[in-house]
Amino acid sequence: MYATEIKTQPQEEDQLFRLLRQLDLTPEASQRVIASALGISLGRLNALLRVTADKGFIKIGERNSTDKRQRVSYEITLRGAAEKVRLTDQFLTRKFAEYDALHAELTGATSGLEPFKHRTKLMQNNLAPISELYVSYESAQKLKLEAAELTSLDMSPRQICDLELLMNGGFNPLKGFMSEEDYDGVVENMRLADGALWPMPITLDVSEDFAQAIELGQDIALRDQEGVILGTMTVTDRWEPNKSNEAIKVFGADDDAHPAVNYLHNQAGKIYLGGPVTGIQQPVHYDFRGRRDTPNELRAYFRKMGWRKVVAFQTRNPLHRAHQELTFRAAKEAQANLLIHPVVGMTKPGDVDHFTRVRCYEAVLDKYPSSTTSMSLLNLAMRMAGPREAVWHGLIRANHGCTHFIVGRDHAGPGKNSQGEDFYGPYDAQDLYRANQSEIGCEMVDFKHMVWVAERAQYEAIDEIKDKDEVTILNISGTELRRRLSEGLEIPEWFSFPEVVKELRRTKPPRSKQGFTVFFTGFSGSGKSTIANALMVKLMEMGGRPVTLLDGDIVRKNLSSELGFSKEHRDLNIRRIGYVASEITKNGGIAICAPIAPYATTRRAVREDVEDFGAFVEIHVATSIEECEKRDRKGLYKLAREGKIKEFTGISDPYDVPANPELSVETENVEVDNCAHQVLLKLESMGLIAAQ
Repeated sequence: MYATEIKTQPQEEDQLFRLLRQLDLTPEASQRVIASALGISLGRLNALLRVTADKGFIKIGERNSTDKRQRVSYEITLRGAAEKVRLTDQFLTRKFAEYDALHAELTGATSGLEPFKHRTKLMQNNLAPISELYVSYESAQKLKLEAAELTSLDMSPRQICDLELLMNGGFNPLKGFMSEEDYDGVVENMRLADGALWPMPITLDVSEDFAQAIELGQDIALRDQEGVILGTMTVTDRWEPNKSNEAIKVFGADDDAHPAVNYLHNQAGKIYLGGPVTGIQQPVHYDFRGRRDTPNELRAYFRKMGWRKVVAFQTRNPLHRAHQELTFRAAKEAQANLLIHPVVGMTKPGDVDHFTRVRCYEAVLDKYPSSTTSMSLLNLAMRMAGPREAVWHGLIRANHGCTHFIVGRDHAGPGKNSQGEDFYGPYDAQDLYRANQSEIGCEMVDFKHMVWVAERAQYEAIDEIKDKDEVTILNISGTELRRRLSEGLEIPEWFSFPEVVKELRRTKPPRSKQGFTVFFTGFSGSGKSTIANALMVKLMEMGGRPVTLLDGDIVRKNLSSELGFSKEHRDLNIRRIGYVASEITKNGGIAICAPIAPYATTRRAVREDVEDFGAFVEIHVATSIEECEKRDRKGLYKLAREGKIKEFTGISDPYDVPANPELSVETENVEVDNCAHQVLLKLESMGLIAAQ
């Protein structure tokens, strides 16, 4: 009996899959038409419909119709849509196994189409479509109405990036945000629960309050930041992760200097939710719409063009001539066409904005031979996880139809750790990728370090130059390029294309013409506001850029009057100041901020916001707490000592002394004018103001 049940279960699941698919495609069809399409009797169809409705996969209602055969309506539920996605993979897995057995019987060899460790690959090439999580347009319209009644989660930009790649197949084989079992396997050994290779946790982090309001098995609506419903998720898992363990295992260190670790500890929600996702609609992108392709759209393009081999180039920086030469060589080495596939989702704080980068890419695209190269934008939220990120990028490119992938030196490295050392070794990413290459399904092409050989007027791989001692080798580092841009110095044509330099100069004018933020921090009574006022007057006297003072007390009165002094409210107040300062900086003005800002993580978040648009200059007003208490013009320290003011910085609440401020000034026995002059000298040395 047990063997019979095992034998008939796939047949029953196939029928359920076919029924859900048919109702999704033709929801208005009569029972006779549905039964005919499934190849079963009306009696069997009615029994199957009852079972499907009992499981909550469909809703059966009545419809006004003169035709007795069309008086019943069928509607797939959110749970039914998720079940259809699951059954699709199971159906394809079984059919491929059947085909492979038949192929072996007839030819004596396997077909090469078998699923790879449960990772469903429709073909081991770049031509066939892959599975998506979207329902049909007709079902999406109905699900939108149903989802409107669900508990909603307004997703963060990073979560929206993840959701988009889940829904369009970019994160195949994932069918939703990870379960706790999948998460544990990925963190510990880069394996999903079924054994498939996957190096990066894809989790839905939420607040404790939101998590407590959700029951397991409940459906939630996933919305963008404007409230548009993008999809739904059935919550199957809820847990509090060990974030320190995640940081060590995934990123190599529990060090807040790593942007992803900082996000993990200081921005992500405390609780993770997991469960299958049903896609209703893609996130809307108003920019470069013609350059954004889903995995299946790229695969269709490759089919149309006849591209059997495609090498992908991952980049989050503008392309210069060395990159062009590198990609030329990579495509030639692999005998493949080239896909420039830059990340335009979320990259490293401080990177050139994606609008500028895409304009630079488009300027360079004409330099490649026509019909051999294409460009598509990838809306990925990078984690800067080095070796693991390289493997992740390879899996994503394989899903997009690429057969080869260029892995760079220190690929997706975040820079220096808290000890001033690189987080990852220069070839760690290539080593890990090479070790997993057969499972990734996308062959690695080594990144060659290209340099300009002046005597031969051409780029060559540094490792291939035999006469290094006899020729002039030229190269410009990223740091040197940024210096030349900020100081308005020449960028030679051998290094970059004039069109690219022009775009970069438009967005990044010399520092003396950019907006910037001066951010004073220190104890109450340390002299922040006094120095800030003096600095404002001096900068206004110099002229050239508008100057705005965002003093702590003024902001409290005009922007944050409803806030108290809890840690949460103080953080929110500083983030508001940071937002205003970033807008002033973006528009070429000077923002001077003078709050207490006691917490290092919040100051760092403000720095990251501002540095997207210009310089952030942190000034620590290092007046001792004893001196501040002596000054105490407002009597606040006295009240704090008496316990009448709770959570007072320096008395009953901590102050994180800045570890590496741009400048630290002492105000004890020092004139205010002298302190302001020290700040001016610092701004001058940084190139932010012209020498007087």
